[in-house]
Amino acid sequence: MKQNNVRIMRVNGMVRGVLLFYLLTILPLSVAAQKLTIEKTTVDIGRMGYQKPVTAVFECRNKGNRRLRIEDVKPDCYCTTVDFPRGEIGSGDKFQITMTYNGRQLGHFNHQAAIISNASKKPVYITMKGVVLEHYVDLSANFPIDMGDLRLDKNELEFDDVSRGDQLVQELYIYNNGTCDYHPNLMHLPPYLTATVFPERLTSGEVGIITVTLNSSLLHDYGLTQTSVYLAGNPGDKVRPDHEIGVSAVLLPPVTGFTEAQKQRAAKMLLSREQVSIDFEGKTKKTEIIDITNTGHSELVISSLQMFTPGLRISLAKSRLSPGETTKLKITAIRNDLQKVRTRPRILMISNDPNKPKVTIEIQIKN
Repeated sequence: MKQNNVRIMRVNGMVRGVLLFYLLTILPLSVAAQKLTIEKTTVDIGRMGYQKPVTAVFECRNKGNRRLRIEDVKPDCYCTTVDFPRGEIGSGDKFQITMTYNGRQLGHFNHQAAIISNASKKPVYITMKGVVLEHYVDLSANFPIDMGDLRLDKNELEFDDVSRGDQLVQELYIYNNGTCDYHPNLMHLPPYLTATVFPERLTSGEVGIITVTLNSSLLHDYGLTQTSVYLAGNPGDKVRPDHEIGVSAVLLPPVTGFTEAQKQRAAKMLLSREQVSIDFEGKTKKTEIIDITNTGHSELVISSLQMFTPGLRISLAKSRLSPGETTKLKITAIRNDLQKVRTRPRILMISNDPNKPKVTIEIQIKN
């Protein structure tokens, strides 16, 4: 009898072991099969006007290995409407869910919606919040660059045609679209740039000015110098790539001291065109050629050839041209790289032509 009991216990143990192994191997697969991820589950839309609906956008993704289906998105009140994909969402695909609040009550609001899907048995919650003001003027159209609660009128500063010793100023206008006060500042300034903010404290709904000054005497080389600075909401904030502001400066070589007679005898650069229009026509890259001719009476020296943006490859057959000589500038545009740039693609040339020491070639991309 004891032997039978022992034998039964061993069999039961083996069965439990097999079941445990099955659960340990299969369960993670079923859990990982569906996974709904949301970039930001809470969106603060900041300030809004009374009875002026505003929409929060939630960036989502199916990180599971099976198709995702959103069965419903249920807001917590009648004052909020939602929109979501009705069809199946493939593995790895991105999609959006939106919540729109009608703004019919003054003051702060905080509304949730429950996302019901085949990704999990429990709902996933998203939240939009903000504040409704009776008298509110939406200035966001004047400040298209979104950096969280703070918005800027632009995210690029260009100091063009700079001479050594110049002190040049550019201004950034900044708008506090949030509900909290901020003390904005620029981080990672190089030695040749300084910045001041007025007012130092930017209250909700207030517009301020960031004044950026270039000290050209601290620029090292002639031609193009580029850098990136970063907007911070408050001192001590960490650098965020999405808060980047590009800064470029073009320092020209000195051309003073030339008499009119000397200018007539100097080198003179003539380009077959100073604007290039590129149509990829479905290709990943496209090459264009520009002819450069020295129509002057002295040797032409192209001392600098630079690009304002990535996405271009350039090569110059010769950088020194005798009078009457012609060379070719080869420009190759890379479609995928150019799709990522934020500024206009351009090429800068610096030469010893006293009448035109700087030439900028504009690159226009059709598709």
